[in-house]
Amino acid sequence: MSVEAYSLNKEGDKNKTPTNTLMKERKTSWVNSLNLEVGVVSRISTHFPKVGWKTTLTLAFQSIGIVYGDIGTSPLYVFSGIFTEGIHDSDDILGVLSLIIYTIVIIPLLKYVFVVLHANDHGNGGAFALYSLICRHAKVSLIPNDQPEDKELSNYRLKTPSNKLNRVHKLKQKLENNYFARIMLVLLTMTGTSMVIGDGIFTPAISVLSAVSGTNTSLGQEAVMGISVAILVVLFSVQRFGTDRVGSLFAPILLVWFSFIAGIAMFADLGHFSVRAIQISFSCIVFPSILIAYFGQAAYLRKFPENVSNTFYASIPEHLYWPTFVTAVVAAVIASQAMISGAFSVISQAQSLGCFPRVKVVHTSTKHKGQVYIPEVNYMFMIACVVVTVAFKTSEKMTHAYGIAVVGDMLITTILVSFIMLIVWKKSVWVIALFLPVGLVELLYLSSQMTKFTKGGFVPIVLAFFLTIFMGIWHYVQKERYMFELKNKVSAEYMKKLANSPKINRVPGIGLLYSELVQGIPPIFSHFIANIPSIHSVVVFVSIKAIPIAYVALEERFLFQQVKPREQRIFRCIVRHGYRDVLGDDVEFECQLVQHLKEFICQESYMLKTEGTNADEQTLTLANENDMKNTVNAIDEAILVEPHASSDSIQGYEVTKEIEFIEKQMENGVVYMLGEAEVVADPKSSIFKKIVVNHGYDFLRKNFREEDRSMTIPRKKLLKVGMTYEI
Repeated sequence: MSVEAYSLNKEGDKNKTPTNTLMKERKTSWVNSLNLEVGVVSRISTHFPKVGWKTTLTLAFQSIGIVYGDIGTSPLYVFSGIFTEGIHDSDDILGVLSLIIYTIVIIPLLKYVFVVLHANDHGNGGAFALYSLICRHAKVSLIPNDQPEDKELSNYRLKTPSNKLNRVHKLKQKLENNYFARIMLVLLTMTGTSMVIGDGIFTPAISVLSAVSGTNTSLGQEAVMGISVAILVVLFSVQRFGTDRVGSLFAPILLVWFSFIAGIAMFADLGHFSVRAIQISFSCIVFPSILIAYFGQAAYLRKFPENVSNTFYASIPEHLYWPTFVTAVVAAVIASQAMISGAFSVISQAQSLGCFPRVKVVHTSTKHKGQVYIPEVNYMFMIACVVVTVAFKTSEKMTHAYGIAVVGDMLITTILVSFIMLIVWKKSVWVIALFLPVGLVELLYLSSQMTKFTKGGFVPIVLAFFLTIFMGIWHYVQKERYMFELKNKVSAEYMKKLANSPKINRVPGIGLLYSELVQGIPPIFSHFIANIPSIHSVVVFVSIKAIPIAYVALEERFLFQQVKPREQRIFRCIVRHGYRDVLGDDVEFECQLVQHLKEFICQESYMLKTEGTNADEQTLTLANENDMKNTVNAIDEAILVEPHASSDSIQGYEVTKEIEFIEKQMENGVVYMLGEAEVVADPKSSIFKKIVVNHGYDFLRKNFREEDRSMTIPRKKLLKVGMTYEI
C-alpha cells in the first residue's frame, strides 16, 4: 500500500485503499544509532524459496557450459605440461595418473563440491563472499560503519551464541581486537581475488592456445598464436550478451566435448548457479568424463611415450580428428568464459565492499541475480590475454605461470573457509583438522609450482602483488576518507544556527546530498552553504551503505532520521544495499526514496504520539498494535475533516499536509548534490603516505568511473561541490 493513500485525489475523495494496510504485517525498529530513525523490517523468511527440480536441472545443464570449461579442457595440456622434457620411465606415467586422480577427488570433488560450495553467502561464492560472511559474524571490517539496525535485516542470519561456544567467542574477540589481523584478513581476501583475476587472464590464453595447437604441425607456431589471438578477441566481444545466454549456447557443445574425451581417452561462479545444480553436473557428468579421459591418455602414453608433447591430438583416431579439433576449440572458449564470469563476479563484490575503484556493472539476466558484465574489465582482460599469448607462445611455457595462479587461489579459499567453519559454522577444531590435509596438499602443490618461478611463474605473482596493492590503496584511502568525515561532521549547533539564519534561501524542489557517512551530516554540507547560501525546500542527506550480505530487501533498504529543527524539513537517509544489489536508475531510485520518506513521516508521527515525547528521545519503544491502528485510522479521518476535532485528527491532518508538501516538491524536481572531494595526505604525513594518497589513489580516482556515473545520476540534475580532505 503506497502512502499516496493519505493524499487527496483530484475530486477531493479519499483513496479507496484502506490506510491501515500501510502498517499491516510490518514491524518498526527504533534504535539510537541515528538518534531517531526507522527501519521498516518485513520479517520475510530467511530461507530462499525452494527451487524445483526442473529449474535445478536447467541450471545444472547451463553450469556445464560455464563452470567446468576450465577443468574440462585440462586434458589438452596436462600431460604435455608435466613431461616437458619427455618420458624417461613408463612407470612415471602411472605415478602422474595417480596424482591426477587424487587431485581431482580431493580438491574439486571433496573440497569444493561437498564443502566449499556450502560456504556461500546466499548463493554467492568467491573470496569476498567468504569475507562478507566473516565480517557479518565478527567486527573485522576496517570501515567503522556498522549499525545495530543492520542485524535486523532478513538476510543477516545471525545466531545467538550459547555457553558451549566460548571458543568461538574468544576467537572472535582476538580477531576483532587485533588490528593487524584484520588488515591481514582483508589483504588475504584481496590476494585471493587477485589470483582469480590472474586465473581469468591465463585460463583463456592457455585453453585456446592448447586447443589450436592441434594444427601446429601443418600451420606452424606463429599461425597458431595468431589464430588464438583472433579467437580471444571474439570471445571477449561476446561477453556483453551475458552468462545466461552464453551458458545455454555453450552447454550442448561442452556435453559433446565430454562425450568425446570420455570416448577417446568453480567456486566464484556459484553466484550464477545453485549449489545443487553444480553438485549434480560435476558428479554425474564432469567427474567421470575427466577420469576416463586421463585413463585413456595414460594408456596411450604407455605405448607411445614419444608423443607426450601432443598427447591429446595424437591419441585421436584419424577419422575423429577434425570433429574433435573443432569441439576442442569451442570447449577452450567455454573454459575461458568460466573464469571470465568468475572474475566479473568477484570484482563486482570487491567494488561493493569498497575494495575496488568504481566500474560499471551490468546485470545481464533478469531471471538469475548475480550474472554480471563489466565493460572496462572485459577489455582489460582481452588486452592482457593477448599479451600473455604473444609472450608465452606455447601452452607448455604458459603452464608454469598458470599453475601458481590456480593453486594460490585454492589455498587462500581453504584458509578463508577454515575461518568460516570456526566462526560461522561453529564447528569443532577436530573438523578443521580433517580439512587441514587439503590445505597441506595445496601448499605442497604451490611449493612445487614455485620451482618454475624463473620460467614464467613470476608473472601471476607479480600480477597478484600489484592488484593487491591496487585494491589495498583504494580501500585504505576510502577508510581514511570516511574517518575524516566522521571527525569533521556538522554539529547540531550549526544546524540550529542555519535554521535561524535569514541569509539562507529555500528554493523549490528536493535536494539529495550524497555522502558515505552514516553517523552524522558530512562536512561537505557546511562547505556548500558557505559558497552557495541556498538549500532546497526538502533536503535529504543520502548515504549509500554497502552491507556485507548479498541482497537487502527493498522494504528494508531505507533508514531515515528527521534533522532538527523539524520545520526545516531536513532528513538523513541511509540506503543499504548488498554487494549483489542494483540501485536502479534515477527515476526508480527517486520514487523509492520519496515513497519511504513519506512512510517514515507517518510512522514517526505515530511513534511520537504513542510515547508522548519529542525527537530528543533516543530510544522509543513500540506500543501495542491496537494503538497503532487507532492512530492510523485517525490519520485517515483527518484527510476529510477540519483540523480541530481532536488531537488525533490534528496530528493526522498535519501528517497529510506534510506528505502533500513532499509530493509537491518532488514535482518541482529532484537535484543531486555530490561532494567532489580531493583527498590529499596531511603535510605532516610520511613520504610513503604522500605517495600512496597523492599519487596512487589520485591516479585510480582519475582513471576509473566518477561517482555520479557509477550511480547513474543524470548529468542535468547533478550539482558538484568541491572540497579538499587532508587525511
